[in-house]
Amino acid sequence: MIGQPLDVDSSDPGPVELHARNVTFDWTETPLHWIPGHPVASNFISVLNLMLPEGERWFVQTYNEALPLVADDELAASMRGFIGQEAMHAEAHDHVLWEFLDIHGIDPRPYQRQMEWIFRKVLGPMDSGTPVARRKHLIERLWLIAALEHYTAILGDFALNNTWVETGADPAMTDLFTWHGAEEVEHRAVAHDVAVHFGDSYLRRGRAMLVVLPILLVLIHRGFGFIMKQDCTVHYNFFQRQYHYYRGVRAGVLPKMRKIVWATFSYFRPGFHPNEIGSTAQAVAYLAASPAARNAR
Repeated sequence: MIGQPLDVDSSDPGPVELHARNVTFDWTETPLHWIPGHPVASNFISVLNLMLPEGERWFVQTYNEALPLVADDELAASMRGFIGQEAMHAEAHDHVLWEFLDIHGIDPRPYQRQMEWIFRKVLGPMDSGTPVARRKHLIERLWLIAALEHYTAILGDFALNNTWVETGADPAMTDLFTWHGAEEVEHRAVAHDVAVHFGDSYLRRGRAMLVVLPILLVLIHRGFGFIMKQDCTVHYNFFQRQYHYYRGVRAGVLPKMRKIVWATFSYFRPGFHPNEIGSTAQAVAYLAASPAARNAR
């Protein structure tokens, strides 16, 4: 069932060939507060729709820059699958901006301009400099992506193991985030393996995480405030928002932010590998059952 933990064999199914699934979603019947009784949780998760399109496009751009430099055929194939999946994620969430948020009175344009500046200007490719400097800049961006993918894998595992269905959440939005989360778990090791291939360095890994974590927290906080400010159907003060946030956590419709932050520390452990997060078998099982993935063109 969509969004529920699937009763699957937890054993590793072995190597999975990554490929994009050309999914589509219909947002005409999806309410702004798509998790019934949880307006704060609905808006908090919807922040991801604001952040993801530009971020995913940046992933694709960076990997297209790196791919011609990879001679390992197996890694290159994983990168191509990763590129296809991330491009589809960007497109799917971009539709949400205009067919869901904008229609419900949440204008995404100001926040999107900020995301464009971050991912296109600040984190874009280096257009000048020596080949050595450009390669170093590329490696730094690959490690930033690996750090971000640590969180997308954690959130993907949450999407596969929450209580949205039991709470009566909208099927389309539930499927969007669970499909996306399942693919994040499916390809959770690619970004780490690519970064290691280009420049295995504990210092680079740790430095990237120390950059990513505070920026990610700031962007989520800003995005949540951005949506809540425009949502004219709820008028909660800070303490009411906090109360409803923790209501969502207790109900299993929101991840525990504390748990996500503490999961950061596993990334600093020598010998860490992203395959420790989530279950490939569970992700593959959901992707076989997902309505959008089954109907993919």
